[in-house]
Amino acid sequence: MHDLKQPAIAMLKTAALTLALGACAVGPDFVKPTVATPDKFARAETAAATPTAADIALREADAEFWRGFEDPQLTWLVEESLAANHDLRIALSRYDRANALLREAKFDRFPTVTAEAQASDARSSADQAPGVSRGDRDGESYSAGISAGWELDLFGHIRRNVEANRADAAATAADLEALQVAIVGEVASTYIELRGLQERLRVARENTDNQRETLRLVEARLSAGRDTEFDTSRARAQLETTSARIPALETQVAVAMHRLAVLSGKTPDALIGELDAQKPLPVLPARLDAGTPGELLRRRPDIAAAENRLHAATARIGVATADLFPRFTLGGLIGSHAIDSSALFERDSETRLVALGIDWSFLDIGRVRARMAAADADAAGELARYQQTVLLALEDTENALVRYAKARVEDQHLERAATDSARAAQLARVRYEAGASGLLEVLDAERTRLQAQEAFADARTRSVVGAVGLYKALAGGWPQRQPLREDVANLR
Repeated sequence: MHDLKQPAIAMLKTAALTLALGACAVGPDFVKPTVATPDKFARAETAAATPTAADIALREADAEFWRGFEDPQLTWLVEESLAANHDLRIALSRYDRANALLREAKFDRFPTVTAEAQASDARSSADQAPGVSRGDRDGESYSAGISAGWELDLFGHIRRNVEANRADAAATAADLEALQVAIVGEVASTYIELRGLQERLRVARENTDNQRETLRLVEARLSAGRDTEFDTSRARAQLETTSARIPALETQVAVAMHRLAVLSGKTPDALIGELDAQKPLPVLPARLDAGTPGELLRRRPDIAAAENRLHAATARIGVATADLFPRFTLGGLIGSHAIDSSALFERDSETRLVALGIDWSFLDIGRVRARMAAADADAAGELARYQQTVLLALEDTENALVRYAKARVEDQHLERAATDSARAAQLARVRYEAGASGLLEVLDAERTRLQAQEAFADARTRSVVGAVGLYKALAGGWPQRQPLREDVANLR
């Protein structure tokens, strides 16, 4: 048994020497790139010197921002989409694949151990063994053993590959977070647009009823000889024009319902019953704090994904660079070989082997340097992609801020216009019935009321959608139901 221990002891000594020598890895170490950003967003509202309790509550709000809209049906739709959306399932499978590749890469740091056994019964031909009798040309052989092979990572080839795979896994986790942001944002926006369309549909139907009543009044006055056929035709034309708005709005409502169903992993018709009843638009938040561009860079998952892909590309420069140096492989075998099965594992049947291999394609330097140049180019491209992602994130946020702010102003003006036009239409009807004005004044007031009410419903919808768009651009108030970036970063 003492002799059987010698190969194992030799391998352990060599492993210790390898760990001592392999303290560094060739290739550049990743350094997070710095990007110049402004101190604040140009389109952000001016913040008070001392933040109020409401401001703090908004900034430190529940991670599930959509609950702030106080609409249980919206919350339910978001929860369903996060649980069953098929695009998210595809992204999750990519994340699982990246983690599996990371685990595979980690195994390269350890010896590959295999066990094998063989039993054979062979007969040599008369030509192979001349002068030997037939029975003596028969022979049996039995062997069993355990072998191990280990690449000594002196120059960091394996470590850089593990580093690259870890960064890839972190990037796919960030991709999954980014897709969650996109899915939740689309669900919330589509739901809000649905409620806005239903409000516009209600306005169109209400105005249709009002104009139908106007036509009835005009026809009655025509019968009494107080109006003309011309007035009747004008009233009927306006009624038909308003009625024509209804089918188009009903189509848009149906399309929004179908979209919400598919986003939540259901067939297009699955949510018609749940969403058909009209509900008011969700409540707008009192104020949204955009924070700073620096905070944005830490929150946005698309920026995190670009950063991790740059990290992976940088690590692969080291993988390519390591090919400039020789690879050392340590191999060992402990086993037994005998011509009789009963002698297997006896003292005199033992076999052992310890081998140190060197593989150095020093004549292939041209190919190695070509791969290094390709890895450098990949890293340069990923750096540019990272910088572009940061700029697009800043642009996205500035655009969302200005859209939201201007939509709120437009919303306020159109709300007053809708109120005043409704009052004007009512007064025009009273004046017409009293004979103080003509039908044209009534028709014009009713047309103005329809336009103002529709415009207000559309502006209010865009205001709430703008709030969702701002949350989406800021990547704030989003869940992290699936793997966090930190979970991947902590994989060792």
